[in-house]
Amino acid sequence: MTMQATLSLILGGARSGKSRFAEQLAKEKAAQNNKLHYVATATPFDDEMRMRIKHHQLQRGDDWAEHECALELANLLTQFTANDVVLIECLTLWLNNVIFSLGETCSNEALEARIAELVQAAKDSQARLIFVSNEVGMGVVPLGEVSRYFVDNAGRMNQKFAAIADEVTLVAAGLPLQLKGSAG
Repeated sequence: MTMQATLSLILGGARSGKSRFAEQLAKEKAAQNNKLHYVATATPFDDEMRMRIKHHQLQRGDDWAEHECALELANLLTQFTANDVVLIECLTLWLNNVIFSLGETCSNEALEARIAELVQAAKDSQARLIFVSNEVGMGVVPLGEVSRYFVDNAGRMNQKFAAIADEVTLVAAGLPLQLKGSAG
C-alpha cells in the first residue's frame, strides 16, 4: 500500500508572492531530512525569460535539485519517493506548454485528458508535492479566443487540483490566505 503524501496548491496572481511562499513552505516541509526538488515548467523562449529563469535559480541557491520539465510532468512525478519534497513551478506554464505543443489538434477534451493524467500522477505520488499555479480568473475576461481558452482551462485545472489538495493557499500582496487545510 502506498503512503498518500500531503499535496499543497499555492495560487496567486503575477508578482503576488506565491513563489516565495511556496519555496518557504517546501523548506519547512523538508526540514526533517527530506530532499528538496524544484521542477521548473518554464520554457526559455527569449532573452528576458532566460534572464528571469537564471535570476530565480540564483535566488534559490544550492539547496534544491533542479528538474526542467515543460511537458511530461506526470511521468516525472513517478520518479520521486516519500523522502522527497517537490515544488512544481508552475501549473499554468505547464498548461500553456501543453496547449502550444498540441497546436491545431488542441481541444478541451485533449487538455482534460492531460490534466486528468497529471492529477492521477499527483494522487499516486509518495512525495510531498507543492504545486504553484496562477489564479487567472479574477480579472477582466480577456479579449481573444486563445486567451479565453487558456483562462477557462486554467480555471478548470486549478479546481481539479484544489479538489485533491490537502492544503490550498491563495497569496495576494505577499500575504497568504488559507483556503483549505493548514499549510504550516
